Amino acid sequence: MNNTLVAGGAGFIGSHLCKVLLEKSSKVICVDNLITGSRKNIEDLFNNPSFKFIKFDITCNFQKIVSKLGKINRIYHLASPASPIQYQRYPVETLMANSLGTYFLLKLAYATSAKFLYASTSEVYGNPKEHPQKETYFGNVNSFGPRACYDEAKRFGEALVYTFIDKYRVDARIVRIFNTYGPNMEENDGRVISNFINQALKGKDITIYGDGRQTRSFCYVSDMVEGLVASLEKEITNGEVINLGNDDERSILEIADLILKLTAANSKIAFKDLPEDDPEKRKPDIKKARQLLLWSPKITLAEGLKKTIDYFKNL
Repeated sequence: MNNTLVAGGAGFIGSHLCKVLLEKSSKVICVDNLITGSRKNIEDLFNNPSFKFIKFDITCNFQKIVSKLGKINRIYHLASPASPIQYQRYPVETLMANSLGTYFLLKLAYATSAKFLYASTSEVYGNPKEHPQKETYFGNVNSFGPRACYDEAKRFGEALVYTFIDKYRVDARIVRIFNTYGPNMEENDGRVISNFINQALKGKDITIYGDGRQTRSFCYVSDMVEGLVASLEKEITNGEVINLGNDDERSILEIADLILKLTAANSKIAFKDLPEDDPEKRKPDIKKARQLLLWSPKITLAEGLKKTIDYFKNL
């Protein structure tokens, strides 16, 4: 049985990952400082003898704590604020989680010969001049602006992973996560899907920044977790960078209209100024994931939105 450490395991994607790993008979050590993660996301796991939660900040050297829990075989690094509201509220913490936190986790992977996965982001591509975005694209990123604490932190984290692969032969891979949605999202995290659904359910105006013609591609969380697990488990992914996301590209206006239809809301659309450095287009090229992982997203946008709307209705 694998002993798997999930850093950021009480967060949105991390909590779903912990549940899937337990179903696959892994022992799971969830490490999270809970600045953006939540105990409620993992509360149904506390009675599972194969699950252990440690409230801790990965930017501190925690090898002594983890060494008491047995040999670590797998490490997933998802520990970072991820939405604009979160990382702009915690900019220094975001920078440190992806720099010093990544360094300590890579040191642990090296010391224990564990397989390592770094959850990077599509934001390393910035406001892209290539569309769709392939893993070989270097990006168009502003290093001195309101999104830099996240975008540049992830780019630095990727550089650390490369260095540990190249210099220390750590078995590691990078996954660039594109927009993901589903249950366990925070209600007020500022992301498009959660914003629109909660505004619609409360009868408020749907807030669109810009003219709504900018595009995004949204992946349901169960598809994302399936891709993450495949990315770590397949030997062929060692040393690779892989896009994970859904390549069903939609305009923000389309998303708003679909959510209004599914919620039967009478909300109106209110347009506001586009934030600085907000990407105009976002769509992953997922050919590599399809070839290496034999993976592709299964949940349609309408199906995933229905599940997410039900989640927020029941909060």
